[in-house]
Amino acid sequence: MAVKEKVQGKGKLLPSAEREYILILHNDDVNTFDFVIDTLVEVCNHDPHQAEQCALITHFKGKCDIKHGEFEMLEGMMNELHRRGLSATIASN
Repeated sequence: MAVKEKVQGKGKLLPSAEREYILILHNDDVNTFDFVIDTLVEVCNHDPHQAEQCALITHFKGKCDIKHGEFEMLEGMMNELHRRGLSATIASN
């Protein structure tokens, strides 16, 4: 997966520690709402209401930003979501 560099101001690249990344959950036709909600609570530390809203947005829109932060943190969460059978990707902001 290619990583895009974010440009700030007059064409200067932000140091990687300052870049923000987005963990995106993608819709599937396999997992139940309850499973997705429980997984978001356990893996991404969402509260149940936030997890439910993300599950609904993902269902109706096809994807949802579920977490923002540093790449290393999001990569661990993405790997755990994949291990549990959910589809997720990381994008640069």
